[in-house]
Amino acid sequence: MTLRARTLAVMLAAATALSACATATPYQPNIPGQQVSGGFSEDRIEQNRFRISFAGNTLTSRDTVERYLLYRAAELTVGEGYDWFTLVDRATDRKSRTYVDPGPAYGPYGYGYWRPYWRYYGPSWGWRAWDPWYGDPFWADRMDVRTVEKFEATAEVVLGKGPKPTDDPRAFNAREVMANLGPGIQRPASH
Repeated sequence: MTLRARTLAVMLAAATALSACATATPYQPNIPGQQVSGGFSEDRIEQNRFRISFAGNTLTSRDTVERYLLYRAAELTVGEGYDWFTLVDRATDRKSRTYVDPGPAYGPYGYGYWRPYWRYYGPSWGWRAWDPWYGDPFWADRMDVRTVEKFEATAEVVLGKGPKPTDDPRAFNAREVMANLGPGIQRPASH
């Protein structure tokens, strides 16, 4: 097996192993060093006011991040002994990053910026060039360009007791939110 074939086999095995481990951020606290990055966090601002955030990884959609934030607000409300919450301020930030990876012939195990190139002479056409990778769909000058996005939703919430205010469209009944969103919440896999 040639060096190039071995390198390609190792790269494919590594990509397969990484893709098997890659999952979207589950509903979990955001603690550094977790198996899957991201999660929720909150800071108490006043007795009944919190700033809550949920950060997803590159596999977590914006919709999921916003849903998990709303679920965390409801869960925190019930946990603090309140009945409803109001979203005073809410935002979702998108971080986008583009990666450009050169083709395999340019990698650390390829030819760098040098590649074989031959010229030959024919009596009726003169000098011609031949490049073994030119036009080859696998080794041609391909670049792998991918853009990855991460979303983080934040909200400032005010907690309240008693019946939910009917005149405030930003007010939510915490138990109803938990009942409606709870079945779609993905929790971390226990090992």
